[in-house]
Amino acid sequence: MKIGVIGSGIMGSGIAQTLAVAHEVVLRDISSEMLAKSLKGIEKNLSRSVEKGKMSQTDMNAILANITTSSDIRGIAHCDLIIEAATENVAVKKSIFKELDDMCKPEAILATNTSSLSITELAMATKRPSQVIGMHFFNPVPLMGLVEVISGQLTSAEVSDTVRDVALSVGKSPVIVNEAPGFVVNRILIPMINEAIGCFSEGVASAQDIDTAMKLGANHPLGPLALADLIGLDVCLAIMDTLFTELGEKYKPHPLLKKMVRANLLGRKTGLGFFKY
Repeated sequence: MKIGVIGSGIMGSGIAQTLAVAHEVVLRDISSEMLAKSLKGIEKNLSRSVEKGKMSQTDMNAILANITTSSDIRGIAHCDLIIEAATENVAVKKSIFKELDDMCKPEAILATNTSSLSITELAMATKRPSQVIGMHFFNPVPLMGLVEVISGQLTSAEVSDTVRDVALSVGKSPVIVNEAPGFVVNRILIPMINEAIGCFSEGVASAQDIDTAMKLGANHPLGPLALADLIGLDVCLAIMDTLFTELGEKYKPHPLLKKMVRANLLGRKTGLGFFKY
């Protein structure tokens, strides 16, 4: 299968690297510089696996050979499956889906890596809503085993089965989800992070102690505040905003989360969040 990936940021690069284990991948971004940076990062990640004995040099070379890049949207027009991994903004995503619908072959499946937005709303920006689906990977993509396969209101069972099989083909464990705000993981996870932010804001415990408590008391491998920094506080806020809009007051984003995003204290990506990097 030929797969297009839109967006060469952390998620797009990780998705491209993962899918190239078994498929031809075209990584698309408007920036040639970003594409070059992405390829360099993928090669570095794979080289690390070779050095650790987790992958042969031959396998690494085969994965890299499966990845091509394009700064022109038409470079993915021939693909069978296109996965959008652009910014978590519904207007931007709808614009991308409309352009893909006009350009791609009629049988192509259009997928989104959104972490919380409505698959149905994105699908209705196209003339092929039955072929629009969510394919939600988790960061870091090459290491995280889960893929949420999310059907919108009009997604066909055949498309869901195809996307599930793609996930299985690269060693992922797909779970089948009917569209709902936040899907499964983020519906549970992000409100927990929001509550941890509340505990920190109220002085219940330090950031370090909140994380230690959850790691040792709930057997979490990473504390909720360090996880928020890894995800990006802007992404956490966007998901909470979606949950709040769709599900009501129970999911209201904490004021401290909003303040930190306004101050560009987003976590690892900016070097400072609840912890310093």
